[in-house]
Amino acid sequence: MRVIDSIPHPRFNIQIYSYNSKYTIKIELGQFEQHYKIGEMDVMGIDEVKAMITTEFLNNCLKRFVEMREDWRKAFEGKNTKTIND
Repeated sequence: MRVIDSIPHPRFNIQIYSYNSKYTIKIELGQFEQHYKIGEMDVMGIDEVKAMITTEFLNNCLKRFVEMREDWRKAFEGKNTKTIND
């Protein structure tokens, strides 16, 4: 997988990768990451992929990051009291 572009953003680290005829968009905030894949044949190139990363899309990503952090916090707090088989 190779990085083909980075998108500057004040909050997120956003990188676009190309691998196996797919673009992968990686959005990173702190210790959490979200990945989105789209086939290279489904878009007209990297500019179209970048155009899909709108303010609305990133706001929704932020909401998911908050949910991910809360899920991880709960899991961490319960790490000594629960097991997978419970």
